[in-house]
Amino acid sequence: MAATTIHESAIVDAGATLGDGCRVWHFVHICAGARIGARCSFGQNVFVGNDVTIGDNVKVQNNVSVYDAVTLEDDVFCGPSMVFTNVYNPRSAVTRKDEYRRTLVKRGATLGANSTIVCGVTVGQYAFVGAGAVVNRDVPDFALMLGVPARQAGWMSRHGERLALPLQADAPLQATCPHTGERYRLAGRRLELLGR
Repeated sequence: MAATTIHESAIVDAGATLGDGCRVWHFVHICAGARIGARCSFGQNVFVGNDVTIGDNVKVQNNVSVYDAVTLEDDVFCGPSMVFTNVYNPRSAVTRKDEYRRTLVKRGATLGANSTIVCGVTVGQYAFVGAGAVVNRDVPDFALMLGVPARQAGWMSRHGERLALPLQADAPLQATCPHTGERYRLAGRRLELLGR
């Protein structure tokens, strides 16, 4: 396995766990309780809180703060300056650290640049949140989410290609990823991967 590299300007607090092959760039701060898998990349000016779990091969681009109560599964992509929250109704004069709402981003999901993930939601596997979208409710697996607030606009393959499918189907429909040839089946409002 490749060694983890940490830029001299970064701060990784004692107690933080980083897997092999991670890259920690300029002005990153990773807190002591963070649990991070292998081959992750943290761009300039990233913050990772204490109560954060990050899987393998996660890419967190510049200017992202991964606050307490956030879990990122394997292969998640966090675009530049996207935002997580952990308190639903913050006030400066009211302490609400015991009211953090947990956020789960499942395997392979993409969170586009400048998107916002409001705390307490689950973003499904291989979902794709477009740039600038504001997610305030759970996102289905493979869903393409756009807008403010975010609404489902379509379906995406594991490879990040838009699939030629409606949002729902009364009878099962199939589509193929134009890049990989993987086949998908839509039944109702649920999309599943069939294979090749």
